[in-house]
Amino acid sequence: MSKPIVAIVGRPNVGKSTFFNYLAGRRISIIDDTPGVTRDRIYAESEWRGRKFTLIDTGGIETSSDDYIKQQMVRQAQIAIDTADVIVLMVDVKTGLTAADEDVAVMLRKSAKPVVVAVNKVDSVGETPPEVYEFYNLGMGEIYPVSSIHGLGIGELLDAIYEHFPEENPDVDEDDYIKVAVIGKPNSGKSSIINRILGEERVIVSDIPGTTRDAIDTFYQIDNRKYMFIDTAGIRRQSRIDENIEKYSIIRSWTAVDRADVCIIMIDANEGVTEQDTKIAGYAHEQGKASIIAVNKWDTVKKETGTLEAYRKKVIQDLEFMSYAPIVFVSAKTGQRIDRLLELIDYVNDQASFRVQTGLLNDVLNEAIAMVQPPSDKGKRLKIYYMTQVGIKPPSFVIFVNDAELMHFSYLRYIQNTLRSNFGFEGTPIRFTIKEKGDE
Repeated sequence: MSKPIVAIVGRPNVGKSTFFNYLAGRRISIIDDTPGVTRDRIYAESEWRGRKFTLIDTGGIETSSDDYIKQQMVRQAQIAIDTADVIVLMVDVKTGLTAADEDVAVMLRKSAKPVVVAVNKVDSVGETPPEVYEFYNLGMGEIYPVSSIHGLGIGELLDAIYEHFPEENPDVDEDDYIKVAVIGKPNSGKSSIINRILGEERVIVSDIPGTTRDAIDTFYQIDNRKYMFIDTAGIRRQSRIDENIEKYSIIRSWTAVDRADVCIIMIDANEGVTEQDTKIAGYAHEQGKASIIAVNKWDTVKKETGTLEAYRKKVIQDLEFMSYAPIVFVSAKTGQRIDRLLELIDYVNDQASFRVQTGLLNDVLNEAIAMVQPPSDKGKRLKIYYMTQVGIKPPSFVIFVNDAELMHFSYLRYIQNTLRSNFGFEGTPIRFTIKEKGDE
C-alpha cells in the first residue's frame, strides 16, 4: 500500500519549512525570513508509530495576491492538498490569527480533507499562552501548540496526524511484490507497456505528453510471481516544465523511483538516448536501484543486418555509467519481447538481492590482489585486509584497508569488475565503503 501523504500548508513565513526539516531529520527546505522562499513543494519520508509517510512542504499561500509567482505557489499548494491524505495547517502564534489564515482555512474546508491545526512558535514550556486559543476561531477543531525550532509538542501533533491515516490493507503486503517503477520521458510508452503486460487497458494512454499525471500502482500476478507496477508521469526537461501540475508529477516520479525495487527506463527507439533520458537513468543509478533499459517502439525502426547490435552499443555508450543494466528491445504495440522484460525484472531483482558469503568474497578479493597489485603513493602502498557485504538492493560492501586515501577509484573499479565477473550482479549498482582498520 502506498504511504500516506501529509501536506504542510499555511500563509508565508509561519515556519512550515522548519517543521518539515525537523520531521525529515535533515535540512532540505530553504529557511529564510523572507516570505515565499519555498516556492515549490518538496517531499521527504518520515515515520511515526511504525508507519512511514510522505511529507510535502509547500510554498506560502497568499490567496489575494496578484503576483504571478505567488499565484503559482497557491496552485501548487492546491495540488498538494488534493493529493494529501492529511493536511497540517500551520499558523504563527506570534503574529496571531490573520485574514490570510482564515482564507487558507476556507480553501482547506473546500477540500473536505482531514486538517490538523499546528500553532507554531510556542517556544517555551509550561502553561499554554492565551494567544493560542484564538485559533479555535478558524473552526478547524482541536489545535496543537508546537515549536518547530525546539521540537516542543511535535509528538502530540504527530499522534493527531496519525489518527487520520488511511487504514492499511492487510490483504496487500507490498513486501510480497517486486515493486517496478516505469520511468522515462513523456510519450515513451510507459503506460502502454504496463497495459500490454496486464493484457487490459488499466492505465490511460494518449499521444498527449503527460497524460498520466500521477503515480499509479497496479498489482499483477502470474504463476507465483507478484509485481506492483508504478506508472509515472513522464519526466520533462526543466526548461519545458511550465505547468505547475507537471512539477508535481516529477516529484511523484522521483518518489516512485525511491519506492521501487526495479526501474524500467523507457527509451523511445525513434529518438534514441536523449539528455533527459540520461538524467532519469542517473537518478535511478544514484538511488541504487536495479534497472532495465527498455527500448520501446522497436517495431517502428527500419532494420538492416546489425541494426540491433549497433543500437545496443550506442545505448551503452550514452549510458556508460549504467553499463551493468541489461537492454531489451520491445514493442508495447505488438508485444515483442514483453515476456523477456518480465523475466529480466525477476532476474535483476534477484541479482540486487544476492549475498556473498564473507569467506568466498575474500577468496576472490585475495586472488584479485595477487593478479593486480594495489596502488601506492609516495612510497606507501595500499593494503587491503578484508571485505564484507553489509547490504543488498543495492549490494553494498565495506573494504578495510590501512589508509583509505590510497584507494584510487580505478582500483576500486577493478574490484567492482572482479565482483561482477565472479558473482554477476547484473542490472544493479554496487556500493563500496572504504574504512581503515580499527574504524567503527
